[in-house]
Amino acid sequence: MLIGVLTGLVIPQLPVTAHQIVCFNRWTAGVGEFIENVKIIAPDGSTALCENKIKYCLKRPEDILTNLHIFRNVEFKESGCYQVEVNVDDLLKLRYPFPINLVPPNNQAQEQAADDDPPQR
Repeated sequence: MLIGVLTGLVIPQLPVTAHQIVCFNRWTAGVGEFIENVKIIAPDGSTALCENKIKYCLKRPEDILTNLHIFRNVEFKESGCYQVEVNVDDLLKLRYPFPINLVPPNNQAQEQAADDDPPQR
């Protein structure tokens, strides 16, 4: 189990399932009712693996609100740079990378390197 603030994953094999990903976003200096939509986008740049919407309200400019999005059983099928996209009222506010890097265990990496070496005479 991984717990912490993560900026990406290094994994030994694919696919891998993240049983729970939690995204926190804090808002202030606004007034009104809003809809926040958070998506995890695949490396192709257009496929949404998952998304979650939350309605929220800020009554005064000094109000502070933290939204929490929980994504369960997210399957990453390929390595690459995924993106976490945050939209408010259908306007993109933030997009940041979440790389999934495939690094085989040491013995597999050594076996693959040996297979890639040209035969010696």
